[in-house]
Amino acid sequence: LELRCERDGAELRLDAHPALAVNRAALLPPPGGPGDAAGQALPVESRPFASYGSALHLALPQAPRAGQLLTLLIDYEAGEGPGVCWLSPEQTAGKQKPYMYTQGQAVLNRSFFPCFDTPSVKFTYSATVKVPEGFTAVMSATSWEKQKDNTFAFKMSQPIPSYLIALVVGDIVSADVEPRSRVWAEPCLIEAAKKEYDGVIEEFLMVGEKLFGPYVWGRYDILFMPPSFPFGGMENPCLTFVTPCLLAGDRSLVDVIIHEISHSWFGNLVTNATWGEFWLNEGFTMYAQRRISTEVYGLPYTCLEAATGRALLRQHMDATGEDHPLNKLRVVIEPGINPDDTYNETPYEKGYCFVSYLAHLVGNQSKFDAFLQAYVNRFKFQSITADDTLEFFLEYFPELKEKGVDSISGFEFDRWLNTPGWPPYLPDLSPGQQLMRPADELAELWAADGLNMEAIEAVDITGWRTYQLVYFLDQVLQKSPLPEGNVKRLSKMYPKISKAQNAELRLRWCQIVLKNNLEAEYSKVKDFLHSQGKQKYTLPLYRAMWGGSEATRALAMETFSATASQLHVNVQNYVKKIL
Repeated sequence: LELRCERDGAELRLDAHPALAVNRAALLPPPGGPGDAAGQALPVESRPFASYGSALHLALPQAPRAGQLLTLLIDYEAGEGPGVCWLSPEQTAGKQKPYMYTQGQAVLNRSFFPCFDTPSVKFTYSATVKVPEGFTAVMSATSWEKQKDNTFAFKMSQPIPSYLIALVVGDIVSADVEPRSRVWAEPCLIEAAKKEYDGVIEEFLMVGEKLFGPYVWGRYDILFMPPSFPFGGMENPCLTFVTPCLLAGDRSLVDVIIHEISHSWFGNLVTNATWGEFWLNEGFTMYAQRRISTEVYGLPYTCLEAATGRALLRQHMDATGEDHPLNKLRVVIEPGINPDDTYNETPYEKGYCFVSYLAHLVGNQSKFDAFLQAYVNRFKFQSITADDTLEFFLEYFPELKEKGVDSISGFEFDRWLNTPGWPPYLPDLSPGQQLMRPADELAELWAADGLNMEAIEAVDITGWRTYQLVYFLDQVLQKSPLPEGNVKRLSKMYPKISKAQNAELRLRWCQIVLKNNLEAEYSKVKDFLHSQGKQKYTLPLYRAMWGGSEATRALAMETFSATASQLHVNVQNYVKKIL
């Protein structure tokens, strides 16, 4: 670690984890200076810090001065901690060889390497990784080089926060799909990955650059993870990790890729300084994702996707109660509380509404696009607070500052940040009505006591895209339980829904099956939970099973005992809490 002392007499504490064993720490002589190359040994003490990590205290020989540079060598072993995930062969797609990956966000990388594990500190890194024969290593780095003896060398030349360092070792191969992109996957998935993403990524990158400024990370590669990966995507720079659930075979879930690409500007380039203001990463990324989607797919489709996002926010706030303290944009994370435990829809969808409100205040899309580009340029490679963002907004639009837009009654910036509850402003999603209305009407027909089959058969859903079907199923779920027999008929009528391979459709269909006690199709719930371990799909289904009948509770217990070993440790713990 190359460190710079910020204050006279500072003491040195690093984030670490009880699962990380330090063998030796030493202070190295300044580069090119006199001194023993092995360095001066430093006493190290691990002290308790919080449930998610420990503090590593290193005693320096003398108090450092402000501006002084220190080079530190730490020899340690890691592997058991929560940031490092070891998969047995049966947890991979190929089922032949084991696999290892790291997941840093939010505070897990301290169990992978000692560091300042906070998004407020950014740094460059390099790594040399030696792996066994038959395995490949990849990292979130700007350069990747295979050397002899199964050794790989990586370098990240742009400063990033600790949570974005990531390593994968597995039986993986790559295929080029674009000038600056390739896909990585296990050999059995590489053809599907190539087919799904050939010729789409570059368009998204170019639209992103047009809107938000240069893409600074060089490459944009995508790694398809094993099915147990708990997230839809993780925006590790240069190398996005994504769930294999995205390989739907029809390119219907590419919006997840647009989301991760948008993080290249919002999150990775301009970063929240604390996890309590996660909306600076996610609210801006949702806004950017929907701007790119509008340019590529048009406004109606984007509004429909945003409506499904709003429905998720509604579900979350109904479940927690609107005035729950997590339903604020500025969350107070008390010392010792794991930031991961505050994760929910609010920073994404309420954050999106706040950014949309700022755009609404400006009243002109191209002016607001220009502001976003200036914002990225002003704060690139920095970590910032919401105050920085909003002050810059008012500076950039002095006429709005003069009008006092930060304190309009009911829409005060302070209220947006610090008052829990439903967003005070909702962007207009009415352009999506042309796609929503037919779905609303069809859901009404299916919820009726006597089914009007003639009217139902008159609606042709063969041309509906994923989000239109998702929206339809969300409406059916809201109206569930439906009158006796209706869901069975619906299942038979639309095999493209009830037998879908698309994970977003499978999730909703499973929720409908559970809400309507359709025992004949409980096996589909079990199959879906056996096939993947994404947190956003897994937890809602366990909640639905546990909140249902004796039979669904039994199904939950049986499914969990069969699949627990395949799940990420965080997801295992969340499911245990539900059960």
